[in-house]
Amino acid sequence: MDRYELRRLDYSLSEDHKAIQEAYKQFFKTHCPIETVRAAQESGFDKSLWERLCAMGATTMALPESAGGDGATLVDLTLVAEEIGRSLAPVPWIDHVVAARLLARLGALDADLVTGKQLAAFDPQHARVSGVRLIPTGSIADQILVRDGSPESPDVVVLTFGTRPVKVDNIGKLPMAWVDPEAADSKTVVASGAEALAEYQRALDEWRVLSAAALVGLVEETMTIAAEFAKNRYTLGVPISTLQAISHPLANIAITVAGGRNLARRAAWFLDNEPDERRELAPSAFVFMAEEASKAATMAVQVQGGLGVSAEAAATAYLVRARGWALAGGDPGASAKYIAEIVAARESGGVK
Repeated sequence: MDRYELRRLDYSLSEDHKAIQEAYKQFFKTHCPIETVRAAQESGFDKSLWERLCAMGATTMALPESAGGDGATLVDLTLVAEEIGRSLAPVPWIDHVVAARLLARLGALDADLVTGKQLAAFDPQHARVSGVRLIPTGSIADQILVRDGSPESPDVVVLTFGTRPVKVDNIGKLPMAWVDPEAADSKTVVASGAEALAEYQRALDEWRVLSAAALVGLVEETMTIAAEFAKNRYTLGVPISTLQAISHPLANIAITVAGGRNLARRAAWFLDNEPDERRELAPSAFVFMAEEASKAATMAVQVQGGLGVSAEAAATAYLVRARGWALAGGDPGASAKYIAEIVAARESGGVK
């Protein structure tokens, strides 16, 4: 069995992977406590945390060496995304690196995007929309990537605004804004045609995989919060963690974490190594975690009862983001439909 076939089956981490994971876990544990998350809710962005993250190399690692980056694999990037989700970090790392990687493939990447000095946003909606669209990082980005043009001649376009679009309130506490391409100060077409559309689709799949990984980290942390509470809360002289109504749902959350993590890593590996195979994996990882994250976070709040639903409770912060992050790319049902189209085409002998 060659190494590629083996990697299709084995998604355990190498020592290098573990080192990356531990480095970012410690970074966010040190620099992104829940107080930092709450302080950034109004804008959806902590500039100081972003600068620290960039200084650590989180933006350069995601880019190919030919573009001035470190050439990290997509599996490497899922490890960073997972820690972002675990800490609820108010930084647009996923949107930025997906946009930057797309621009690198299209030969239109600015040096300031490599280092994170400038921020890039990305429209992650499955269907191409015309006119005004809701962009998760639209209120803070220096450059915004969208699809434009006609269905027969699609374009990938970079938008810049002299005055950034205004942030709109949203459950995920993201720096989200309505963006009108026609109102942009500049509108640069960086690629056109079928190849441009294919590269944008690749970027969409990367966004789905990294978002799924972030939701895995988020869910695991909600489980930890709930489990610690359950071990120290007593009823009738015993910890509530011994009650089946508590322990069984927590076990289900642990299964969700393990399944979502393996699926995200598997999807990432296929995108890097066999992108034309198992194309349903990336949207499947996202749809699975989009649905399960909300359920898991809700259960974690319920374990804590009245304390869990209080505004001060960390579990509440995780619950609203579990729901909001899953909707950042629009209706997850659109991705579910896309999965069905891929599988149906393959079963019927099509190429999709």
